[in-house]
Amino acid sequence: MTEEPQESVDPILEEHDHRSGIWRTGPIWMASDRRLAKFVARPIASFLRVEVAGGVVLLAAAVIALVWANSPFADSYQQLFETEITLRIGSFELAEDLRHWINDALMVIFFFVVGLEIKYEMVAGELRDPRAAAVPIIAAFGGMAVPAAIYLAFNSGGAGADGWGIPMATDIAFALGVLAVLGRRIPAPARVFLLTLAIVDDIGAIAVIAIFYTADLQLHWLALAAAGVAAVVILRRMRVWSLYVYIILGVFVWFAMFQSGVHATIAGVIMGLLTPAKPLLDESQARAYARESAADELTATEVRRYRFLLGESVSVAERMERTLHPWSSYVILPIFALGNAGVYLGGGVLGEALGSSVTLGVATGLVVGKIVGITVTSWLAVRLKLGRLPTDTGWPMMVGLSAVAGVGFTVSLFVTGLAFGDDSMFAADAKVGVLGGSVIAAVLGAVVLVVAARRRDLHVRGDSGAGVSSQPSEHSA
Repeated sequence: MTEEPQESVDPILEEHDHRSGIWRTGPIWMASDRRLAKFVARPIASFLRVEVAGGVVLLAAAVIALVWANSPFADSYQQLFETEITLRIGSFELAEDLRHWINDALMVIFFFVVGLEIKYEMVAGELRDPRAAAVPIIAAFGGMAVPAAIYLAFNSGGAGADGWGIPMATDIAFALGVLAVLGRRIPAPARVFLLTLAIVDDIGAIAVIAIFYTADLQLHWLALAAAGVAAVVILRRMRVWSLYVYIILGVFVWFAMFQSGVHATIAGVIMGLLTPAKPLLDESQARAYARESAADELTATEVRRYRFLLGESVSVAERMERTLHPWSSYVILPIFALGNAGVYLGGGVLGEALGSSVTLGVATGLVVGKIVGITVTSWLAVRLKLGRLPTDTGWPMMVGLSAVAGVGFTVSLFVTGLAFGDDSMFAADAKVGVLGGSVIAAVLGAVVLVVAARRRDLHVRGDSGAGVSSQPSEHSA
């Protein structure tokens, strides 16, 4: 997911002077001068507004899962996530274990946020102009096809062949987290390149899940899901703007999709793509109208009117992403990692996994496949003049970005569950491959990027000292 720095949740907390007259009976606890608030709560809140934080929390959850699953309390780990939870309304009953509720229901919110990000990029971001985004778009396809081909080279014709979709995915949160750790060494256009590539990668992964990892298709339920989507489209055209209506329809589409056999998380993506990414009101006009018509003393009705004016000058997609993104990054994905990354590595399991064609196929696909697929297709796109490399980004840095794209944690684990189920020995082998391959890709990518950034800086300083333009010469092949 996109990990952009966020503004303070409540700017008033930054100005909490008791003498300001803003607070009626003093500041709230979070804004107070109490030691716990001042030295613990506010620093934690500040940390959670930094883009690397989501990746750190996700990594911590994965480590906890691994330690827990290999500790003397391993039985409690399995028992917790195999606990059956039943939703019963009258004679209707829906029963799944906790892990499936996480994967089939909670992860819908994650994929909904992914859909919102894709929609925004298509309307106002890098995907709006296909030519401007040509290189990362083409590179994303190479970064999906080559890892899948490498996996099949290890497993073609074998029982593990169904896992070919596992090494295709890039984890946006972790990948951007690696770049965030490297700080200003990495130019902003390179970050945008990786973000665009990862978003297109997400689209490809979603398509793979919908087409190739769907079993026991129930057409009547699929028709009901399609009817729910059609209702959303019609209500949008009728300018129905009530969020509650769409929440109800979204739950209906999710349930119908769940019953149809198509993985239910696709409902989240569809609803995200249907969310308006353009504001209902023009922002400058709405603010100007609010300023001009504001009375000295506002009634409750006028306050609601101005709140509507200012609120609807921001698109629904942007508002919902701001609201749900922290929940997705700091709650949903860590819970997913906690429930899915707990692989038992004792009793010779790790040794067997390291010799498994599934493990080798996943890890090699994530590390080698991403580097080769993304770098080669980027080179071809530039060579054929379909686009150009990001500003201040040469080919050594492109190799580093390609390696970082091999961090395939979240969606790769998700596809593992779809391909092999939870109890298959192939699932354990694939998870070892995902975890190992993602760590190798992150470390390798970080090292290559640091070296490339240092070489670029030395080159720029050398050119500047010689009185030559410091414009990098590696933008094109």
